[in-house]
Amino acid sequence: MPGRPPPLSDGREGFSPYGQFEGEVNQSNAPAELTRQLVIAAGRQPGIRLNFRQRCLGMTSAGALGMHDEDAGRTWQLVAERVIGADGAGSALRKALAAAGHVEASNELLDHDYKELTIPPVDGRSALGVREALHIWPRHNFMLIALPNADHSFTATLFMPRTGAVSFEALAAPGAARSFFEREFPDALALMPEFEAEFAAHPQGVLGTVRCSPWNLGERLVLLGDAAHAIVPFHGQGLNCGLEDCRILDALLADGEPEPFRRFSQVRRPDADAIAEMSLDNYAEMRDAVADPRHQVQRRLELMLERRHPGRFIPRYAMVMFHDRIPYSTALSRGRVQQQLLDRLVPAGTRDAAFLDGLDWRQADALVREQLEPIAG
Repeated sequence: MPGRPPPLSDGREGFSPYGQFEGEVNQSNAPAELTRQLVIAAGRQPGIRLNFRQRCLGMTSAGALGMHDEDAGRTWQLVAERVIGADGAGSALRKALAAAGHVEASNELLDHDYKELTIPPVDGRSALGVREALHIWPRHNFMLIALPNADHSFTATLFMPRTGAVSFEALAAPGAARSFFEREFPDALALMPEFEAEFAAHPQGVLGTVRCSPWNLGERLVLLGDAAHAIVPFHGQGLNCGLEDCRILDALLADGEPEPFRRFSQVRRPDADAIAEMSLDNYAEMRDAVADPRHQVQRRLELMLERRHPGRFIPRYAMVMFHDRIPYSTALSRGRVQQQLLDRLVPAGTRDAAFLDGLDWRQADALVREQLEPIAG
């Protein structure tokens, strides 16, 4: 997806690119297929034995893993010198470590939930004008988005507060959901022939951020991926962050680091904390800022500054999505400096991109050079 078509003031959709250079597009892959390919690749490696349908129950005080064989219906213990725990956001290992006082862990639930709906294709074609794009209907405290699928359908997702005057709780009354969509998203509703059935049948999902410190128990066990740092999905980086974990831990092991688990927890946590914060920020931007005229002017200025100062001014979104060697923590810290710069150059109340025609470029260039060092990545 090269960009998203934000709503314009007259109800039409414009187009806001994610980046401006070759290859700066967002690629979406089916997690199930990626998992299948990784399992196949792992099975081909010497020394690896795959055991399916084995559920981890936790860890004993002696350090053994409690396991449950789902097919045989029996529990058993797994003893290992080293354990890499990648058992997801609901990690039994993390919970066991926290219960034993080895780590501090929390699951910070967002007060917003989500529900998925379907926009099917029409005559084999996309029902929305632009297929390869993320469509957003921002409404400040809630929003509807639609992501394209390979079969030309879209998965639409409603994000809104769990309780309150405008919330999932308020939509539970008979007919309330349809009335709400007729008022807020009539164009999307017209493309959902199974709206009532899907809204009633599809589960209401929860969103949260997992935090844990440290991620390791000496050199016996280390958590990675969602088990250590699950995040909300609004930056599309949960899987990428987990794969980065693998790359960094693998490098520490290959380099002969004497305490790889401790070192991994130490160097990686700042980046995990950073992408967790930026993912929450991006939710606010998607449901609110994309409809703000000043934000749109600042977004245009960002791209202009990036062209004028390549390698020095890189939009935060681009640093996260397209520069995989720039750490998340660097993207967060530089992004704060850049936003302050944009706020100074584009004052509150600016509504028209024509403002940029009169911009003092000498001042803008000087601010960039003063506040931002060149960056490698």
